[in-house]
Amino acid sequence: MMMKQTVIAVVGPTAVGKTKLSVEIAKAFNGEVISGDSMQIFKGMDIGTAKITDQEKQGIPHYMIDIKNPEEPFSVADFQKYVQHYIEEISSHNKLPVIAGGSGLYIQGALYNYNFSEQPRNEDFTADLEEQLIREGALPLYERLERIDPQQAAKIHPNNHRRVIRALEIYETTGKTMTEYQSKQVLESPYNPILIGLEMDRKLLYERINQRVDEMVQNGLTAEAEFFYQKGLTDVQSMKGIGYKEFIPYFEHRQTLEESIEILKRNSRRYAKRQYTWFRNKLDVAWYDITPVATEERFRNILGDLAGMLKKI
Repeated sequence: MMMKQTVIAVVGPTAVGKTKLSVEIAKAFNGEVISGDSMQIFKGMDIGTAKITDQEKQGIPHYMIDIKNPEEPFSVADFQKYVQHYIEEISSHNKLPVIAGGSGLYIQGALYNYNFSEQPRNEDFTADLEEQLIREGALPLYERLERIDPQQAAKIHPNNHRRVIRALEIYETTGKTMTEYQSKQVLESPYNPILIGLEMDRKLLYERINQRVDEMVQNGLTAEAEFFYQKGLTDVQSMKGIGYKEFIPYFEHRQTLEESIEILKRNSRRYAKRQYTWFRNKLDVAWYDITPVATEERFRNILGDLAGMLKKI
């Protein structure tokens, strides 16, 4: 029987220190890093995504950064294909793949071979729904999904038109809801995944997130977001990400800059909470509590534990 490739994933809420730890793991165990962040793939979106700098990489090769233009779409299924390709590429160099961060659904999809694209697209039905979206707005489509598949609707924001339409399309094409379809998938990983989770006292984490947003603004986040706004990209996927969408009402003179910054902090805190909840509930993660004053010591403990885990493989 062929040995499965070991893949380490560093997960947890935003601003907790995943990027730094992933580099330390790669240095210690002859690894290379794959960014698990669905926004860092976009070229030029550097400050708002907290994209790792060349200095922070410390010479470790990084993948899945700056691979798409901001106007290009990028799905969970695309993410899965790219990550699995890079896992194979890194392994072929006899290096250890290390995934840094990311949303729970994306990490689950990449590591557990989750099937996102088995059902063929029904282009005619999709076109009809898109026309309805233009005529009537998003709410009627979302309410229809709530009636057909309330569990799936609860996972999707009403303004995420692409996912709402896809869920309706799967029901129309197969007669089964997305929830039924997903529940029958067996999550068995083609890899030997080791998930290291970082957590932090909620109050400390929220302070850290607020501080990070302030630093992003000082480093030019507003100008970065305005650059893409001026290019007319307000309706593309990348500009709907946290760190960019919050500034659009400011550019359109509907709220102040201070209000935009506070909303960005709030959205970032809420996202951190959702990330943590997902990983807690969905995946088998070894959790480590991080404190700002003892981060280096805790990282040493994690590296020691990882050395023990890797010896057993």
